[in-house]
Amino acid sequence: MCTTELMTPRRADKTAPVQRAPVEKPPFTLADIKKAIPPHCFCPSVIKSFSYLIHDLLIATCLLYFALVGIPSLPATIRLVAWPLYWVMQGCILFAHWVLAHECGHRAFTGNELVDDMIGFVLHSCLLAPYFSWKYSHKRHHSNTASQDHDEVFVPRFKSELPWYSPYVYKYNNPVARLLLLAVQFTVGWPMYLTFNTWGRTYPRFASHFDPWGPIYKGRERARVIITDIGMVAVSFILYRLTMAYGFWWVVRIYGVPLLIVNAWLVIVTYLHHTHRALPHYNSSEWDWLRGALATVDRDYGFLNRVFHNIADTHVAHHLFSSIPHYHAMEATKAIRPVLGEYYQFDPTPIAKAIWREAKECIYIQAEDHKGVFWYSNKF
Repeated sequence: MCTTELMTPRRADKTAPVQRAPVEKPPFTLADIKKAIPPHCFCPSVIKSFSYLIHDLLIATCLLYFALVGIPSLPATIRLVAWPLYWVMQGCILFAHWVLAHECGHRAFTGNELVDDMIGFVLHSCLLAPYFSWKYSHKRHHSNTASQDHDEVFVPRFKSELPWYSPYVYKYNNPVARLLLLAVQFTVGWPMYLTFNTWGRTYPRFASHFDPWGPIYKGRERARVIITDIGMVAVSFILYRLTMAYGFWWVVRIYGVPLLIVNAWLVIVTYLHHTHRALPHYNSSEWDWLRGALATVDRDYGFLNRVFHNIADTHVAHHLFSSIPHYHAMEATKAIRPVLGEYYQFDPTPIAKAIWREAKECIYIQAEDHKGVFWYSNKF
């Protein structure tokens, strides 16, 4: 995607011509943005939050019953269709659980840190996601979004830092190799990030989300990382016992494949909302928190917007005010768009096309018109 080929992020009228996101200091402050949002948007409702959780749990339970009881009773040929249907639907609804756990990490579920942490810990542990470990590194991502020096996730590389295979994949426009890289990223990218901090911030020594004494964490965070590891071990042991009782492929069919889909959606959402040729990255001399938060983009996932609790089409508002619960995020987004003006970014590109385009074009960063402001490029 060349700059001239970009579809402009839709703003208030959703039809403006395409251009790079502005990088100058905004003519408004965070306080100006907050004033535009109705005060009730900042107030979580315990009843409403739990209603969404119960709703998602009921759907996941019904799908599990379908897999355990319904599918085995179907004719063999129909089972070939029923299993993929179950995997996709269960993977999507479990990702909705993941989003609610993520909301707990921002204290946007009930507003009570203890309650939110308990719920988030259980939900994330069941999805083999380290709750406290992710909470702390994700908090620093929100504090340093688009900072080339301090952001925590999908930190772009300079051309000189690319791995050896990059020219073969990108310079010669090799779609097969690119497809293989995407397949690896969407299947094992999330556990690789957690374990080895791949596509994360560069630390002076080995960094892992499972290492309480690693460079990612400090002080009192380490004790909760240990609790996180205990939760992961406990769930892993339950899965081991289920494997011994029902067999490896039973666990893969019921739990493993939906979990792969959860992880794929997690990588897709994280990737697509921070990787875009129109979005800047900043070095320390140019970066400030507000410009970093605005270096994100909203996208339209269609019906999945509702399933995923609007994490995709209200992502800008989420980075500005992460404590807003998801059921108020759309109202908040509509309220802030007139204030943000051209600083609000919305990309209407269909998701599959956007994934392929960003994988092809957002290869490394370089500075062009602005000192200390970096833009994606793919020119070798």
